[in-house]
Amino acid sequence: MTTFDLAMTDELLSTTRAVRKRLDLDRPVEQSVIRDCIDLSQQAPTGSNKQGWRWVVVTDVAKRQALADLYRQGADSYLGEAKQAAEKRGAAQDARVFDSAMYLAERFQDAPVHVIPCIEAGHIPADAPRRAWIGLGGSIFPAIWSFQLALRSRGLGSCLTTLHLAREAEASALLGIPENMVQIALLPVAYTKGTDFKPAKRPPIDDIIHWDHWDA
Repeated sequence: MTTFDLAMTDELLSTTRAVRKRLDLDRPVEQSVIRDCIDLSQQAPTGSNKQGWRWVVVTDVAKRQALADLYRQGADSYLGEAKQAAEKRGAAQDARVFDSAMYLAERFQDAPVHVIPCIEAGHIPADAPRRAWIGLGGSIFPAIWSFQLALRSRGLGSCLTTLHLAREAEASALLGIPENMVQIALLPVAYTKGTDFKPAKRPPIDDIIHWDHWDA
């Protein structure tokens, strides 16, 4: 019987944050570390055990700059408006998140590694029912989260972003991604400045659990 250190496991699960301002943009990341983390992620469950994942790892300076430019095209207006809306309604934590997201957008090209997880979806038509696309995402997001947890355990951080997908076709052309592959996200990866991350403020657990029936 395997016995896990629950305190350490719980800390890993509760402190793996979306890291932006604390990414160490000046420290190189070894290829071996990325390989190890992706290798671990492949143990995640996937629909029908198809394992249709593919990972595009970008370290080339010019391509990182191009991806960052595509990301900013999808991010600039959205993040500014979202931050203003959060400040207007007095949501301080949300405003801080959007502020850090704007910082990341400005420095995205400086993250030493960009990772784009992809999954094969050539068999799903564009007008497929919602359950088909939910099933597709459910077949790769566990692997993405495992990758992020593996990074955290090794002193690295990441942030799952999707705003570049407004320019997915351009990103595919830049990186030679086949048409049957769907890009799911773009993760900037770097070592972190310190490792003392804390759990975030979340709603009380009783506010989000419905036992046997959805209560108002």
